[in-house]
Amino acid sequence: MECAKKGTWVRIHNVILSPKERAPQVPEDTKKVPLEMWSKGFLVDDGANIGDMVTVETYIGRQVTGRLIEINPYFNHDFGKCIPELLFIGRQLKAILEAGEDIE
Repeated sequence: MECAKKGTWVRIHNVILSPKERAPQVPEDTKKVPLEMWSKGFLVDDGANIGDMVTVETYIGRQVTGRLIEINPYFNHDFGKCIPELLFIGRQLKAILEAGEDIE
């Protein structure tokens, strides 16, 4: 198991409110789930493992406590597959504007 050292960039999770603690005016489907928080920051203490309660210092300097869920988190999303029709829109628009045509 990977152990995170002080200063390591990590992601934490915390349940802020249980379903029973949710405000009465929130929608019914919202009341059924807890209010959760995920945050990233630099580990304050040394020697933490996944699942441990830890404190992190966020990039802007806030201190937040939660359960360690990821060490050195990264973005793993993309913007999907290439759409060939969109590749030439910029060039077409530039040509239209240079020609002085109306765009409708």
